[in-house]
Amino acid sequence: MSATLHVHLHFLHHLKGQTIDYVGLAMAACASWIIGIGPGEPLVDTLRTWLANHGGWDRTAAALGVHRNSVRHRIARVERHLGVDLADPETRMELWFALRWSR
Repeated sequence: MSATLHVHLHFLHHLKGQTIDYVGLAMAACASWIIGIGPGEPLVDTLRTWLANHGGWDRTAAALGVHRNSVRHRIARVERHLGVDLADPETRMELWFALRWSR
């Protein structure tokens, strides 16, 4: 599933300026990723909260009520699952929009 999300987000990046259904593509990409995560996994909420807190470990941990090392571990799992580097601001932006549009 990680390759699917990466392809969709890469596709979105290269089609900027053209008339396409960005929301639909982002929702499909995010949905395919979420389906690949097992039930009860806190990864989606952790990623959404971490992105909303601009990658702040302590603020994300406080918002989720967990230790900051738990946040670090979960974000590392997200990176492995998606095959992306969350240190890249474009990747974070694309994931932020995909998560926002998937609600």
